[in-house]
Amino acid sequence: MQRAFIAILTFSLGTAGAAPRYVCTYYDVIEYLNISSRSKLHAHILPKTNLKEPVEVKMDFMLVAILSVVEKLQTVTFYFVLNLEWKNTFATWDPQNFCNISKVVLPTDTYWSPPIFILERVNGQNSNLDYMAVTHNGSFNSTQPFQVTLTCSLMIVRFPFDTQTCNLSIASFLYTVTDLVMKTRRTPAEMMKDSQSYFLTDGEWKFTNLSIIEYIEELDEEEFSVVTYVISMERRPTLYILNLILPTCALYLLDMAVLFGPSSLEEKINFQIAIILGSSMLAVILNNILPTSSNKPPIIVVFFLGTFLLMIMAVLDTFFLLHQQHKSLRLDKVLRSFQQDAHAELAMRAMTNQTVKRLAKEGTQLLNLPKRAQERGRPAKPQWQPQEQDPFLPILEKVLLYSHFFLSLVFFAIISIKWSS
Repeated sequence: MQRAFIAILTFSLGTAGAAPRYVCTYYDVIEYLNISSRSKLHAHILPKTNLKEPVEVKMDFMLVAILSVVEKLQTVTFYFVLNLEWKNTFATWDPQNFCNISKVVLPTDTYWSPPIFILERVNGQNSNLDYMAVTHNGSFNSTQPFQVTLTCSLMIVRFPFDTQTCNLSIASFLYTVTDLVMKTRRTPAEMMKDSQSYFLTDGEWKFTNLSIIEYIEELDEEEFSVVTYVISMERRPTLYILNLILPTCALYLLDMAVLFGPSSLEEKINFQIAIILGSSMLAVILNNILPTSSNKPPIIVVFFLGTFLLMIMAVLDTFFLLHQQHKSLRLDKVLRSFQQDAHAELAMRAMTNQTVKRLAKEGTQLLNLPKRAQERGRPAKPQWQPQEQDPFLPILEKVLLYSHFFLSLVFFAIISIKWSS
């Protein structure tokens, strides 16, 4: 205090144009606050002067980047900046006594700072910015960046057209609400605007909304102040559409083209099995992305399973038609053999008739008259005309193909409605 008085006296007595004999520095403020000689105990004690009023910590949040979202582990990694502001009446000075120095920067462990705890945190890197700004009126301001991995319940039913909402809850469970209260300094709209202006990543996820919930958490019959930042984000589905959905649709269209194509049934079966193998490879890729457990299967899983079953049904339809074709060919072969036997029998009868006629000319007419009358009275046996294909087989093929086509249209319409709802 004596040095500050001497400095003021020097400035008041100094003549115009003459350099002052004493220059104010930040060290003078530090010596005045007696930080260097004071024990570290005051850095851990809550700066509370009124026992009835808690220390109020105001927070400001700004989301900088969404680094990763792991569906398998149900985790999200955020990079954000958190600003804390509070007051300590034990660290004040008059700027006029120190050449209008009204603000100094001190290490974080110099004075008490609010110990914060992130409820959903599972991993992360601590900030190396261990400094805070102190104003002459006892106002403390600390700004720290955080890279934190949080647990988040990811609802992937509408994957890859899904939107996710993750909570980031900040609390200090060392002090109850009677000692420490945490509040937000600005409105969610203002924080949202700043976050979007400084948002760095332009990857798979897009930051869409921010809301704030302030509440009191009861724990072990004590109450603690908690502030929850609700972060909403939307997935950009372009990559998954190009890598999963469109190839699956293309394979299914190829399967339908093969089914309706002019190839033989044996060739159709070979093509369809090859298409099914290609579709199964895409299903393996999808299985590596989605989590192993879910209460409700995602729509994309139903989409892949449905297309796979429709392809299997197409193969079964082709097998059924092939079976009917072979059955018809076997029947036609039997009828051809029966017709050949009938022709042979007719030839033998013709030869017998010629022999009988010769005998009749030789005087055996009386013996053969009853037999001729009997042969003339017999009706002629119909002859089987062989057919190349069963006439019922083309009708059955058309019924199966168009039924399969109609079922496919219904399935894809239902999937589109579920994804758009």
